[in-house]
Amino acid sequence: MSRVLPIALVVMLPALALAEERASTKEAEGMVHSAVAFMQKEGKAKAFGAFSDPHGPFTYRDLYVVAYDLDGKCLAHGQKKERIGKSLLDDKSPDGKLFIRERMKLAKEQGKFWQEYQFMNPATKAVEHKVAYCENAEGVVICSGAYKP
Repeated sequence: MSRVLPIALVVMLPALALAEERASTKEAEGMVHSAVAFMQKEGKAKAFGAFSDPHGPFTYRDLYVVAYDLDGKCLAHGQKKERIGKSLLDDKSPDGKLFIRERMKLAKEQGKFWQEYQFMNPATKAVEHKVAYCENAEGVVICSGAYKP
């Protein structure tokens, strides 16, 4: 039995390390609250710059902030600067869901909401289930999402 335990630990270590790298949905929600407060205090221009800095205060583990106008144009992106300034309304999840279009609809109707969709996790290179928390703050939709194990 003493040999089984070390082997089991070795098999489980990669999964445990991945769990440590993943942020929670609670942390994603907290990041959005912090981003909204920062934007309201510092202004949109400064906020969008901070949100788009992959080494800045709005990046933590596998979390980052994205911001859009209500027409789906990307205003800030914590991982892919090349998306800034582009309309993302026609972006589809790997299962074909127009998740940005849905996100803008929810932002207009609810203001604050959770959204579930499939997304390619850049850390694992696998399509995974993602849950994003978003808030419509003065016409800017700010979101951050966590991958579900």
